[in-house]
Amino acid sequence: MTPPILSLALPSATGRVLSIQSHTVQGYVGNKSAVFPLQLLGYDVDPINSVQFSNHTGYPTFKGQVLNGGQLWDLIEGLEENELLYYTHLLTGYIGSVSFLNTVLKVVEKLRSVNPQLTYVCDPVMGDEGKLYVPQELVSVYREKVVPVASMLTPNQFEAEQLTGLRIQSEGDGREACNILHAAGPTKVVITSISMNGELLLIGSHQKNEGQSPEQFKITIPKIPAYFTGTGDLTTALLLGWSNKYPEHLDLAAELAVSSLQAVLHRTMNDYKSAGHDPESSSLEIRLIQSQDDIRNPKIKFKAQRYD
Repeated sequence: MTPPILSLALPSATGRVLSIQSHTVQGYVGNKSAVFPLQLLGYDVDPINSVQFSNHTGYPTFKGQVLNGGQLWDLIEGLEENELLYYTHLLTGYIGSVSFLNTVLKVVEKLRSVNPQLTYVCDPVMGDEGKLYVPQELVSVYREKVVPVASMLTPNQFEAEQLTGLRIQSEGDGREACNILHAAGPTKVVITSISMNGELLLIGSHQKNEGQSPEQFKITIPKIPAYFTGTGDLTTALLLGWSNKYPEHLDLAAELAVSSLQAVLHRTMNDYKSAGHDPESSSLEIRLIQSQDDIRNPKIKFKAQRYD
């Protein structure tokens, strides 16, 4: 007799996450930045690596393999044939091609045929600071096909602008962008970083009931004079982790996620300085393993302010 799959027979109280993201052998981006934090928060996480690279692409060179849509579907079929396709959450990050993104949409449909309550958390990674780093045609696939099936979206300022067609130049614009995205599908939207007046703002929005105004809030985040890799992937993972524990309190989930992230970044900065490296001179790999206490039990240092 085949033994039961314990993550299905005795599911964790938190959930079972399928995470489709990139993977690097060395360093912390994509699944390397998302899986461990979610496991620390009590989730069973099954990663599918959309790419496997030696290191992230900011290094002088990188080598590795890219998974295509057909290979992704092979993995899904293998899981299905063994009745392993029950997930509470799907998490997606950087996706580099239209064909792979279209296969991800098939995966959403397949997972929801097994569990209609599946929560799909989508980080629509397309670019930053006015620059696209995916093919232009991906933007319309995200806007027209992905946003409508997502439960929660975590774009940055530039990505929210791409998805809504709205220039975000004020807090009011950020809130309006959330409203536009709610109207298209997701009940939870977190614009993770809006650059305004020398500060960073996170704006979150939770539409609890259709037709009602969403509950909206902001968190002000001081800018750190350095560039880190993997922070967006970590942020979205933490938002998934905490918002599932506090489903009615997206503001609290965001406070916990931001407080964890900032603790990780400050430790990273200090460790580079201790090693004699100027943190402002290059992109920094985050100190994820050394920060596990800050991920598991963050001290809330960044508070949400609700909009009336």
